[in-house]
Amino acid sequence: MGGKWRVAVRTPVGACSAVLIVVVGALAVLAPIVWGAGAEATDTTAIQAGPSAAHLLGTDSLGRDILLRVLVATRLSVGLAVTATLIGLVAGVLLGIAPSVLPRRLGRLVTSAVGIAVAFPALLLALFLAVIFGVGMQGAVLAIGLAGAPSFARLTQTLAASVAGRDFVAAARVAGVGRLRLMTRHILPNIGEPLVVNATIGAGGALLAFAGLSFLGIGVQAPDYDWGRLLGDGLDRIYTNPAAALAPGVAVVVVGLAFNLFGETAAAMLGTRTRRLRPAKPAEPAEPAVRRSPARPVRDAPVLAVEDLRVAFGPVTPVRGVSFTIGAGEAVGMVGESGSGKSLTALALSGLVEQPGTVTAGRLEFLGTPLPGAPQREVRRLLGSSLAMVFQDPVASFNPTQRVGRQLAEVSEQHQGLSRRAALGRAVDRLRAVRVTEPERRARQYPHQFSGGMLQRAMIGMGLMASPRLIVADEPTTALDVRVQREVLRLLSGVRASEGAAILLISHDISVIAQTCDRVLVMYAGRIVEDMPAARLREGARHPYTRALLASVPDMDTDLDRPLTVIPGRPPEPDRMPPGCAFAPRCPRAADRCRSEDPELSRSEHRVACWHPDERSGGPA
Repeated sequence: MGGKWRVAVRTPVGACSAVLIVVVGALAVLAPIVWGAGAEATDTTAIQAGPSAAHLLGTDSLGRDILLRVLVATRLSVGLAVTATLIGLVAGVLLGIAPSVLPRRLGRLVTSAVGIAVAFPALLLALFLAVIFGVGMQGAVLAIGLAGAPSFARLTQTLAASVAGRDFVAAARVAGVGRLRLMTRHILPNIGEPLVVNATIGAGGALLAFAGLSFLGIGVQAPDYDWGRLLGDGLDRIYTNPAAALAPGVAVVVVGLAFNLFGETAAAMLGTRTRRLRPAKPAEPAEPAVRRSPARPVRDAPVLAVEDLRVAFGPVTPVRGVSFTIGAGEAVGMVGESGSGKSLTALALSGLVEQPGTVTAGRLEFLGTPLPGAPQREVRRLLGSSLAMVFQDPVASFNPTQRVGRQLAEVSEQHQGLSRRAALGRAVDRLRAVRVTEPERRARQYPHQFSGGMLQRAMIGMGLMASPRLIVADEPTTALDVRVQREVLRLLSGVRASEGAAILLISHDISVIAQTCDRVLVMYAGRIVEDMPAARLREGARHPYTRALLASVPDMDTDLDRPLTVIPGRPPEPDRMPPGCAFAPRCPRAADRCRSEDPELSRSEHRVACWHPDERSGGPA
């Protein structure tokens, strides 16, 4: 960071802003000390005198030196502008985060009020508020600060919305972090820089607004004085001694320019910030291929029971009646093309579907607790302590402003009541358990200092901070190379064997599912079209879509001289679902019944939703 600032101040704009800020800061501190007495001294022999050797800019109506008063007024003028800006920033941030932490109706009311306030020019709003708060320095500070709050509130809302969709926020929500802590620990630190940059630029506007109020007689009152008041006093003599009015006016312009140039320099520096280069990681020894862990006995009560799960966004329903169960220690794979509803199903199970999305289910139980209708605090505690989520992008899954160890420790602090030191110690232990090298040192590092595979291990370690009964891994290997993919899959299998946790592995790669899971759920167009044991997948798949997915995966025996097998056509859009079977337009076995009636999943160990399943691998559906 220091190096980037040094580079920034070497540019013409950066150097100019740095010099101006240093000069203004020095004047604000030293001018009242050095020239304070001289600015108050009266010279009765030179009342309203013009510029001279004794008084370079002349004197006022009491014979006081105008130049010294302009210099001394730097502290009050700049101090009031900075104070007003801080008030606007704090009030704006509070209004900006209010919709995220308040009840929905009250949050919408705050958002509407901010929108109305933003429509008014800030200076007119400041004049209106100054009349309400009363004439004087205090009223003017409050008026200008609150007049600037709506713009900061709108900026905060926009920035927070852009961060709220990141995976590390979702991970914190799954871990049971409350909304207020989520905002203060995970969202605000990631939007602080643009807010500070805009506050720096806004300080110039606050300085101008304050000078305007004082010029009109609403702001600073005698015997205090700022540049606006000096400008008003000197305007009466603009034709006899222009310097009396020009000096405070120039001071306002120069200091306002200093604030704006400094803000532009900071914005340019932050805008061109590049990601730090990660040191190359030494190649790790190759490991044997991933093997399916022996299935643990499934108890009578499933870890997760889902019946007729639906996720809707208004009239569009991307997930349409999904039903399945996961037993204790069982590894279940969910596979399908992009847009089939896999990830949305996982988000619904984890309570991460936001408005305007709605989740309904005939049955949605986790560890015997019905999730819909249960108290939010109880659901958050249950999911935070017994459900672990591993997201697709390990880089986006961690808060870039916090050390990795602190992020892992937050889970134990929230749900196990551990002290900060004890939680950090457990975080180090969990990093060691997922084979992160030098866990004590790694826990003190930031996410950008980790490789992608190491971050994915740390993400799994975060899930192990409590005692998870179910690990939902949503495309955990997509962003990783083949070698690291194998390591992560082996790690998940090892966690399953050692912790007894069930796994729901979501992937578009049917080969990965076949190697690591006990059971396979094939999704298409928001529905499960086949549910079967993974051991029978290669030879026993019955749905035409499942067989098409298997045929599209090349292997060592694939003829390289022939084009790769592809599934013709495209999946239907959720808002344009065809009548009958959604796969019928792409299916070579489709008949008239397929285009008019939607088949239901059969009720057997091998469930398939098809009117004409492949009969080579079993009896009728």
